[in-house]
Formats: sequence, C-alpha cells, structure tokens
Amino acid sequence: MFEFKPVIYVDVPATFLASAPPSPRSAIMSDEEHHFESKADAGASKTYPQQAGAIRKNGYIVIKNRPCKVVEVSTSKTGKHGHAKCHFVGIDIFNGKKLEDIVPSSHNCDVPHVTRTDYQLIDISEDGFVSLLTENGNTKDDLRLPTDETLLSQIKDGFAEGKDMVVTVMTAMGEEQICALKDIGPK
Repeated sequence: MFEFKPVIYVDVPATFLASAPPSPRSAIMSDEEHHFESKADAGASKTYPQQAGAIRKNGYIVIKNRPCKVVEVSTSKTGKHGHAKCHFVGIDIFNGKKLEDIVPSSHNCDVPHVTRTDYQLIDISEDGFVSLLTENGNTKDDLRLPTDETLLSQIKDGFAEGKDMVVTVMTAMGEEQICALKDIGPK
C-alpha cells in the first residue's frame, strides 16, 4: 500500500540558501530577492594592496594613513620569529613629513593611487584659491595655492607678469595639491 509523506516548506534566510540545496519554494522567490545597487565607480578605491617585499625606493606606500613616496627601503633577514621584515622610510607627498613603518615582507601594504593632471592657470583669488581650466573646458575653483614657498612665488610672479602657465595637480587618497609649474609663454 502507498505511504503518505507530508512535505513541509520553511522560510530560510538568504544567508543559509547558499549552502542548502535548492528547494521548489526558493526557486519561486528568486526573482523577488537580492536586489543590489552599486554606487561605486570602477577604480573608486583610494589604495590597492601590494606585497611589502615588492615595494621599492621611489614608489608609493601608505604609512599611518598618509600617502608617502618611499625614500629608503631596507630588508632584514628572517629571524627566529619567522618573517623577513621591510623597513620603509617615506615622505608624505602633501606635507613633506618623514614617516617610517616596519612590515613583514610577505604581508600586503596599501599603495595609494597617485595621479598627476595638468591644468591651465586662469586666475588667483585674494583668498588663496586658484581658478584652473580643465581639459574639457570647465573651470576648477576648489584648489588652494601650494604651501611650498618656492613654488608659490613662481606661480604668483609668473601670473603677475601675465605668463600663460600650466600647473600639475597631484591627487591621492582624496587629497589634491599643486606640485609643479610649467611656463608656456606670454599671454
């Protein structure tokens, strides 16, 4: 004779469904669940990981949450506690402060995405902001004059003389600063 076996459906949180075999009920609900929107752009991360042993002098590294240019790297031999260690000395690319860090050579370090962009200088405001012309013809007005005295005087003197100048803006980890100047002749 036939035996009757009852079937019981149970609502299970989505986190458990990844390891459970598919059930008829989960297949029916699949269109209603898991709607995600991504607001991030490609390349939106401020840093990327790189093995400490692969970072070289004149490269970049994040030390104490600051983007730095590596000026010195030394590697110690493997000791009784396991890992060879890398000693990094870096100069903060925005404020010039010297920072140091020691990291096992097999561990990952954060490396900042550093970009340099050229803009034509249009104007200098009285409150220390510059007006720059972007490549697509818009203006960029949210950048201050640099704190480096030599670069600051070159920009102000050249602008006062009426020269056409292009400034290079370095961007890393959400900060940007004028780092170089090119004189492209009189206006």
